[in-house]
Amino acid sequence: MVYIGFKGRPPLFVQSLDSNTQPEPIPLPAEAAILPPAFTPAPTEIDLLDVLLIIAAAGVAFIVVGSLAAAAFLLTHRSMGLTPKVMEETLSRNAFFIVPTQLVTYLVIVGFMAFLVWARHQNSLLEAIHWNSPNRRYFVNALMTGAALALVSDIGEIVLHRWIPDSLPITEYFKDRPSALLLGAFGILVAPLMEEMMFRGFIYPALARWTGVSASVVITASVFTLLHGAQLGYSWAPLLLIFIVGVIFTVTRVVTKSVATCVIVHMTYNFVLLGQTYIVTHGFRQMQGI
Repeated sequence: MVYIGFKGRPPLFVQSLDSNTQPEPIPLPAEAAILPPAFTPAPTEIDLLDVLLIIAAAGVAFIVVGSLAAAAFLLTHRSMGLTPKVMEETLSRNAFFIVPTQLVTYLVIVGFMAFLVWARHQNSLLEAIHWNSPNRRYFVNALMTGAALALVSDIGEIVLHRWIPDSLPITEYFKDRPSALLLGAFGILVAPLMEEMMFRGFIYPALARWTGVSASVVITASVFTLLHGAQLGYSWAPLLLIFIVGVIFTVTRVVTKSVATCVIVHMTYNFVLLGQTYIVTHGFRQMQGI
């Protein structure tokens, strides 16, 4: 199985300290609920045990779903007499096999996440990870941040061009237009959502409880980078750029206390980069050399 990736809290209230004469709660301005003071960890029930259980469940899900998908593929194609080499190529490089399989795996993992926070913390998934949908102003800021981050990545690729291999494993999935379109849609709409829920929704807050904000930002970005290592051939230059991107995503989570904002930044970042590839390759019709 190959990995491909590219708070709703109620308003805060001012209350009297005298429980016997407590007045009606007075809501603070909406923006105060969306942007708490920067670099102050938001209270969370998420802990390292949650992270370990999710990682274990994810490993099992990838193995089980991947095995079932491979078995289904073999049963439906046994009459074609495929050679072992063709089978290996199909199961490891065919976007139309990998993407649906990974999508089902993601659904299983999200379902487990929701069950876990309900069973351990008696809370909903979105509440537990501090989803916190941003208002219009911060939504626009998130779009601008994602676009700016894509530009920074472009500049980084130019600066580090001599150390970036001409061909990376990730480009092998974009071998034709249909595959590129499917992977592009997955990379914009699905992968950012899952990655942000995992890294900024679970890993960052769980680590921050023990290491503090700064160390958690670095560790979370490092694990995020390693997740993309195989796609980038473990080449240090592109991995350095991914690490910087991961730091920005995590700092966004720190400042906004909002996983939803991280998702918007991440989706915009992927959209801009894939949009550039779409233009350069004339609509994914000239895939050679990307």
